[in-house]
Amino acid sequence: MDPTLTLPSHTLSATLIDQDIAHIRRVMQPSLLGDLGGSILPPAYWRKRLHRLLDAGHLSHAQLCAVDSLLLQLDQFDPAGCVPAWKALPLRAHENHPPLSQRLS
Repeated sequence: MDPTLTLPSHTLSATLIDQDIAHIRRVMQPSLLGDLGGSILPPAYWRKRLHRLLDAGHLSHAQLCAVDSLLLQLDQFDPAGCVPAWKALPLRAHENHPPLSQRLS
């Protein structure tokens, strides 16, 4: 009988996420730079891949930092694809005054 090494599912998942992050780190920039015909894969593709990793949940601090770093690199390459900070805020979040009903009383 062969002893089989079994790893907890979260360990396997973390390893797969690490491998995916390493792969994206290696190929994202060369793919964006492409060749004379333009980029091989567009910034939207990489942004979607990185957000899919974030949506997977249970990322370690190091993994979150790595994904954030890649997103920042992507934003520098394609600033048009990133959402301006003021659009990311909830509606009326920039206002510091009390509601109208309290101001009128």
